[in-house]
Amino acid sequence: MFLMTVMLNGQDNKFGIVIHGGAGKIVKGNMNPEREVEYTAKLNEVLEAGYRILSGGGSSLDAVQAVIKIMENSPLFNAGKGAVLTEKGVAELDASIMDGKTLAAGAVAGIKHVKSPITLARLVMEKSPHIMMIGDGAEEFAKQNDLEMVENEYFITKERWESYQKAIKREEEKKKIEKHGTVGAVALDKNGNIAAGTSTGGMMMKKFGRVGDAPIIGAGTYANNNTCGVSATGSGEYFIRIGVAKDISAMMEYKGMKLLDASEAVIKKVGELGGYGGVICMDKDGNISMPFNTEGMYRGYYMSGGKPVVLMYE
Repeated sequence: MFLMTVMLNGQDNKFGIVIHGGAGKIVKGNMNPEREVEYTAKLNEVLEAGYRILSGGGSSLDAVQAVIKIMENSPLFNAGKGAVLTEKGVAELDASIMDGKTLAAGAVAGIKHVKSPITLARLVMEKSPHIMMIGDGAEEFAKQNDLEMVENEYFITKERWESYQKAIKREEEKKKIEKHGTVGAVALDKNGNIAAGTSTGGMMMKKFGRVGDAPIIGAGTYANNNTCGVSATGSGEYFIRIGVAKDISAMMEYKGMKLLDASEAVIKKVGELGGYGGVICMDKDGNISMPFNTEGMYRGYYMSGGKPVVLMYE
């Protein structure tokens, strides 16, 4: 079990973005060199896209939505195209987004045909009186708002299908199958507003309409201008029970803890319960923390005055 955190000293008018592409058994010795190049290039592309929006005066919400949409469209991650499959061999997608300025939030779960779940989550936040929509109702709302719809097969890549077939044959070992790949982002814009978002395909072989932490505000996603923004990845059931994202914010708000200390303490709680995963966080001063208790986590950041940084391993 490892904890790795990057902490940047806050500066006036700082802005930037931090992202993750999932945590899990990500070990350099097991990584195909060509695949490592692919991940590095994609994560850099994502960071550049988010930073470009923020440096041009764009909002943190726009940056978070844009970068997550890029990762949803990449087969490298467990979100959108490349999502893991349910027990029935279909992709069911979840996503959420939150505005730290107003505490407005939107989330969707059990999505099977909307190409960009994070875009639908933002629509729920801005175009409906609700916070979460699921399944057919969420997709009907997407159609009413002219979002791009696709056949479920669009999300299923050859690699995920092969993993699914192996899972069927080795049902008793399904917990050993790699599940990393949930994506998320936290951004701080030039106006000091924080936003956070998360998107995922969930767990391989999930059953009975299972929903994890990613679409649950306060568990997988949280943003508050007074404290921080958080996006989580890992074993969702544990993140839900602790309320990981809100717990980090609450420790800062009520106990006066620094972002680093609060985020590490909460990931420690997850580990003590038997869960795994990590979080990416940014506070109102532009400090970043990225603790995890797995062998690796795809992650990176790009802050004003600096350069894009991509990390994968311990």
